[in-house]
Amino acid sequence: MRVGSFNLAVFGCLMCLLLASGCVQETPRVGLPPGVPIVRVRLQQNLREIRISSSEPALVRAGSDMAAQPVNFPRSPGAVVILDRGVWKAGGISLGTGELVIQPGREGTLLVNDRQYRGRFRLVPVSTAAFDLINDVDVDGYLKGVLAAELYKSWGTETYRAQAIVARTYALYESRTIGAKRYWDVFPDTRSQVYGGVSAETSKSRDAVDATAGIVLAYGLPGQEHIFKTYFSSCCGGISQSAYDAFGDPYSQPLSEQPRGSQCAASTKFNWGPVVVRKDELTRRFHLWARNKSDLTGRPRPELLMGEVVRIDGAFANKLGRPISFYVTDDRGLRYTLRAEELRSAINTDAKNGQVVYSGYFRTVDEPQQVRFVDGHGYGHGVGMCQWCAQAMAQSGTPHEDIVLKSYPGAKLIRAY
Repeated sequence: MRVGSFNLAVFGCLMCLLLASGCVQETPRVGLPPGVPIVRVRLQQNLREIRISSSEPALVRAGSDMAAQPVNFPRSPGAVVILDRGVWKAGGISLGTGELVIQPGREGTLLVNDRQYRGRFRLVPVSTAAFDLINDVDVDGYLKGVLAAELYKSWGTETYRAQAIVARTYALYESRTIGAKRYWDVFPDTRSQVYGGVSAETSKSRDAVDATAGIVLAYGLPGQEHIFKTYFSSCCGGISQSAYDAFGDPYSQPLSEQPRGSQCAASTKFNWGPVVVRKDELTRRFHLWARNKSDLTGRPRPELLMGEVVRIDGAFANKLGRPISFYVTDDRGLRYTLRAEELRSAINTDAKNGQVVYSGYFRTVDEPQQVRFVDGHGYGHGVGMCQWCAQAMAQSGTPHEDIVLKSYPGAKLIRAY
């Protein structure tokens, strides 16, 4: 593997970011390589109960009791764990209060809700009767359950290895930035990366992670390189967009807009449409989207005040011609500007009839009672690596290192651990 060289000072700075004091939690696991970072996955939230089964005793420790105790969870049907007025109970037995940590005796011997995961589990109370389920797992163990869920089984070895480097960088960036402010790092779905645990792993996903262990992407001036948020999506539709245009992130070369041509044309979503949605239905979806966004951010969205949708028009495109924002006009003549990704999310909110758009790369046609979304291209936000482009490059014989570096121009590969 062609990994860029860098001095010890740079390595130290990178490791400070990856292994900052108080951010990394070592999961007791036999054979865990020293210094491998931990990723904390919020598998589920606001649960009332979970079912745990195990083939051998697990170590359990509650926040109220610093001493771990062995607990035999039956294999079948397992034991139901609940939080009863702030007290953890399994099969009627009290396990204490506070955060509950469950460490399998051996990796893979414990199942949660009939699914197998690596690492350990934390049950974090969010009320006296509800809790979040967190999976603490070393980053490479985590990635083995990500790659198999993110890529087609038939795709090539080099595609899998490229995805391993990109997904590793993304996970470590999230865990050492936003994750440092909370008790978990990433979601198990497309809000972060799709994660299926051991149950999803394949030999191809395991081999790709092992072959690229410790390798991440970094960007910056010589001697000041740092990892960054390596966005990726399924299909760019021929033109990618920058993270700045999609999400308002600071503009950077690796996450800039790029022409990709027909590389990802094998995807069924390279071209799509038309999608037709009534304006009254769009109004309902937009109001619900605005309410949801307001709840998530804690700040009221201007779109909460939007009247009935009258028309949607393109506003701005990037220098390559991909739309990056749209105007939404209501029945009072007020005009709202939405990023293409915001509009995609709004259109798809609670779209029970299947009328969804696959990306923000489309053209609109205004009609009296409805809006037609035509000339659609791509699937996802189109920032960073395009998975279908990566597979096309792999099929043409491009090594995974070059796939990654072409996807993030100006970046370099370095070893983080």
